Amino acid sequence: MATSILPAAAKSGLIHPTAIVASGARIAPDCRIGPYCIVGPDAVLGAGVELISHVVIEGHATLAEGVRVHPFATIGQAPQDLKYKGEPTRVEIGARTMVREHATIHRGSVSGHGVTTVGADCMIMVGAHVAHDCILADRVLLANNVLLGGHVEIEDTVFVGGGAAVHQFVRIGRQSVIGGLSGVEADVIPYGAVLGNRARVIGLNQIGLKRRGVARLERHAMRLAFRSLFFGPGSIDERRAAAEAQWPDLPQLAEILAFLRAPSKRGFCKAGRAALVEDDDAGEA
Repeated sequence: MATSILPAAAKSGLIHPTAIVASGARIAPDCRIGPYCIVGPDAVLGAGVELISHVVIEGHATLAEGVRVHPFATIGQAPQDLKYKGEPTRVEIGARTMVREHATIHRGSVSGHGVTTVGADCMIMVGAHVAHDCILADRVLLANNVLLGGHVEIEDTVFVGGGAAVHQFVRIGRQSVIGGLSGVEADVIPYGAVLGNRARVIGLNQIGLKRRGVARLERHAMRLAFRSLFFGPGSIDERRAAAEAQWPDLPQLAEILAFLRAPSKRGFCKAGRAALVEDDDAGEA
């Protein structure tokens, strides 16, 4: 639990004398606050948080234990929402997340959730922007210069490639991968791989599935189910029903179908023809 900063803490060498820490900020005793950082009065910094230098923490911002923020990043600035009138909205950063140089994470808006959330063990790389009311689950990686519009929701263990831009209100399913420089204007299914402007699903995240120990036969079944779902005959509802009937015991397919049934403000990324190309499993046991 973070506590109010004591004079002794500033003298300990953990807070640089050029840093400005407002009274009222709650700072754990072992936080490190480097040169020229600015910490506002409503900030909460958990155990082991490190602000390397020139970091600005503004508004109602909570950083959980072990968060590390690199130079010139800002967390908790007001949302870029013309309806925002200074309401006390929040931003919350999960444990052990790393925020790299020049990244920006804005707090929520009253027209949204009121809070912007970044989960645990995430990495927000150089120049990335997380807009108001975004919800990032655990282990999300945003590469350099990724741009997230407001209200974007990203499930766990997602990789977003450098320079990609995601339209507001888009949902990105768990363990999916977004190719660099993609423009994503519609929801991305779990385990999907998307690429392009405007982005299309080009297949499943096979590399991610392999890394997480999904067996070859299960991955093969997922490919068949994916092609049936996106390229089979009939309407989308008929294809969903057929895939569910043919692979009732495939948990990843169940997740994809549940994702497709959930409410969506942006629709879903369509599959490109490249998704029909077979994945090369040659040499696997």
